[in-house]
Amino acid sequence: MHDAAKAYGKLANQTSSPRELEADLLLHAASQLQAVHDNWDDKNREPFDKALLLNRKLWTIFFAAVTAADSPLPVEIRQNVANLGLFVMNETIELTGKPQRDKLDTLIDINRQLAAGLLGRPVTEDENHALDAPALTAAIENAGT
Repeated sequence: MHDAAKAYGKLANQTSSPRELEADLLLHAASQLQAVHDNWDDKNREPFDKALLLNRKLWTIFFAAVTAADSPLPVEIRQNVANLGLFVMNETIELTGKPQRDKLDTLIDINRQLAAGLLGRPVTEDENHALDAPALTAAIENAGT
C-alpha cells in the first residue's frame, strides 16, 4: 500500500485539491468502464478485465485510506465509503467470474455519484467521457495493489 500512497502523492501535486484528485480518479475509472460497456465484446475480455482491474485498484486505495486508524474523515463518512468499497469489490468479483454488460452500470454510477459529491456539483457530460487520462491510469496501475 506504500506504493499506492506514493503514486497518489505524485498525482496530487498535479491537481488543485485531494478532493478533485479523487473525483478525477473516479471519473476516469467510470469512463473506462463506460467505454467497455459502450463497445461490449464478449469475445474479447481484455478491455473488460483492464477496466475492472483499474477500478478495483482505485477502490482498494480508497478502502485502505478510510479504514486506516489515522484517517481524518468523520466515522460516518469512513463507514459509508468502506461499505461502498466492499460492495464494489463484491460486484467486481461477481463480474470477473461472469461478465455482464448491464452490471457495469452500477459501478459506473457509483463512481460518478461519489465524484459529484466530492466536487460538490453534478458531473458534466465532458467529465463523464474523459477517456484520455494516461497519468491517472498510470497512477492507479502503479499503485501496487
